Amino acid sequence: MPATSFSALRWEAVDGVGTITLDRPESLNSLDVALKRELLAALRQADRDASVGAVILTGAGRAFCAGQDLKERLAPDAPPLDVEVRERFNPIVLAMHALSKPIVAAVNGVAAGAGASLAFACDLRIAAEGASFVLAFGRIGLIPDSGASWFLPRLVGVARAAELVYLPDPLSAADALRIGLVSRVVPAESLADEARSVAGRIASGAPRALALTRRAMARSLEVGLVEALDHEASLQGIAGRTADHAEGIAAFVEKRPPRFHGE
Repeated sequence: MPATSFSALRWEAVDGVGTITLDRPESLNSLDVALKRELLAALRQADRDASVGAVILTGAGRAFCAGQDLKERLAPDAPPLDVEVRERFNPIVLAMHALSKPIVAAVNGVAAGAGASLAFACDLRIAAEGASFVLAFGRIGLIPDSGASWFLPRLVGVARAAELVYLPDPLSAADALRIGLVSRVVPAESLADEARSVAGRIASGAPRALALTRRAMARSLEVGLVEALDHEASLQGIAGRTADHAEGIAAFVEKRPPRFHGE
């Protein structure tokens, strides 16, 4: 299937890792209609690309993503915010949540507003030392959206989440690591390599098992223990019938690296 052409972001797939780079550095990668449209298309392309086992989401320049392009909101034909959130932002977050491949956020600079929400929606977050998270919605009289109110309490707990959403203070990369919001903090010059290394290790796994694992993790946030156990059993039954499982067993017995093909 031919690749989609993008102008507001960059997409590349190398060695099993797909990288989406938000590419509006002059506006701190703020989300205008074009970038939102292309981000959704890039996520769908990543999901279709059988050569991709994991995805990196990052930003060009000195920011990860500054959130909604506020200049766009001043246009006389700008839709009401509930329409914008439902029609532009929510489909992106739902596409990220439903993706069959894990997503690693390489947070290279400030992640503000809906930009922070995008980072929260990823499976893992690796931050550069100078990166920060700012839930700046309250500064402009709005509430956290794009999934922030759902993801954040699940990532750091209700009390920490409340402090982050009610107070306007930026959260440094070091503090994000301390509270478990990010899993690693690295020098800025090492961020891209570190993200590729982590994503590459993820992508080396069995594709079907990765997709099923992601489904199990997502489901566990919505059900009780009994339902989660039953869901795990059902998914394990699917995984156990794959050729990749048979290959994994054979590789273990033969003491060699497995060769997974997503079958």
